[in-house]
Amino acid sequence: EMNTGALGHGLPICLGMALAAKMDRATYRVFTLLGDGELAEGSNWEAAMAAAHHKLDNLVAILDHNTLQITGLTRDVMSNEPLDEKWRAFGWEVRSIDGHDYAQLTAALSTPPPAGKPLFILANTVKGKGVSFMENVGKWHHGVPNETELAQALAELAAAEEKLKEAAA
Repeated sequence: EMNTGALGHGLPICLGMALAAKMDRATYRVFTLLGDGELAEGSNWEAAMAAAHHKLDNLVAILDHNTLQITGLTRDVMSNEPLDEKWRAFGWEVRSIDGHDYAQLTAALSTPPPAGKPLFILANTVKGKGVSFMENVGKWHHGVPNETELAQALAELAAAEEKLKEAAA
């Protein structure tokens, strides 16, 4: 387990772990969580190409696809769309889901990819989902709420949780 961030080292490191697992004939899978902004780093694309080349069907990459990075919208900073087509072209199995839907995420993770294909999950999300003043606002990529904002955010999230409980009952 490690933090990697915007330097784009997460996928390359996980590639090495997945390759080592294959060499050891181990049965575990390796997971990495990527952010939109770090896909501007070339090391991710080199790792994507190598993962398919080495048929690493034990490697899973999940992209938190909220289309925001620290300096703005990804389409304005360094457009990387269409992501699904690019990952498929690199030889990955691609599954596009609502990243806020646990059932979709569970289903995407529970079904193995075709033999020899790494799995890329395009988890479409909304940054700050559930907090009115944070949703789709780039500032909250690195912002810290003040006491008033924190109280409002916690109240909004508690109300949303209560609605979910009522719907499930």
